Amino acid sequence: MAKIKLEYIWLDGYEPTQNLRSKTKVEEHENFKGTLEELGNWSFDGSSTKQAEGGSSDCLLVPVAIYPDPTRINGWLVMSEVMYADGTPHPSNGRATIDDDNDDFWFGFEQEYFIMDTKTQLPLGFPVGGYPAPQGMYYCSVGGKNTHGRKLVEEHADLCIAAGINFEGINQEVACGQWEFQLFAKGAKKAGDEIWVARYLLDRLTEKYGYYIEYHPKPLGDTDWNGSGMHANFSNTVLRTCGDQATYERICEAFRPVTAEHIAVYGAYNDQRLTGKHETASIHDFSYGVSDRGCSIRIPLMTVQKGWKGWLEDRRPASNGDPYKIAARIIKTVNSAI
Repeated sequence: MAKIKLEYIWLDGYEPTQNLRSKTKVEEHENFKGTLEELGNWSFDGSSTKQAEGGSSDCLLVPVAIYPDPTRINGWLVMSEVMYADGTPHPSNGRATIDDDNDDFWFGFEQEYFIMDTKTQLPLGFPVGGYPAPQGMYYCSVGGKNTHGRKLVEEHADLCIAAGINFEGINQEVACGQWEFQLFAKGAKKAGDEIWVARYLLDRLTEKYGYYIEYHPKPLGDTDWNGSGMHANFSNTVLRTCGDQATYERICEAFRPVTAEHIAVYGAYNDQRLTGKHETASIHDFSYGVSDRGCSIRIPLMTVQKGWKGWLEDRRPASNGDPYKIAARIIKTVNSAI
């Protein structure tokens, strides 16, 4: 028998932006294979996470995905859904709203974020009481003058890959101290699981560096610095195979009348980011276009070149958005058009 560490991870009930929570269960197992079938449900004090009242505070943690924990001996990361005691989904449970049981929808999320110094409360590379050189030289930069935080970013990438997450890339972004990683998954629920576990690994990693991650979509306020998004690239069988421009345009048009419904789940404070500047469309408008990063939805040039077979990119989701809720809303809209 071996003792294993199971780190149960879930989302709390804070609004407008939920937070990751986790706690460790140590169990004895013989020949543990790392499958969901080997795991049991657990519970937590929902009154401490804004998910229950003190008089009836138990909430259930139901495992939905498991990954090796590359930072622990005999450790595993257990992404969990929050349920009521009777087994029904808690209102904070965005994963339960996804209508994609056959995994027909594929998602590629581009997670942008700022690395913040806990001492200065500023992005890496920002001097106290001022600003670094204007943005322009930071994007995909090389060298200590313009590149800040690479050691953490590289270590995070290695951790995600070691955990079995389908990690697809990293790059420094347009603003100083701003980075991005990309993930892809077949199945909306899996895509959401992997973004949340990747965020968890990133947040936990900052503890040893004296940093923290800022997911706010416009942490530098109304300045000439880029905000942070989480562009959602998505497809289903229709988009991957139709070969028809009219079908693409019909699907894009289906997003127009439900713009408010999408913005409502695309992340808090997104109005500060979606201004029509810094490669964004205005939050008050809806648009789409081929290879246009100033549109709400970009039709990738590669999709057109392949004969209208490919995917779409919704550029509106904010960096602090919940990928479960974002995917659920996109799926609902696409399905309404086909």
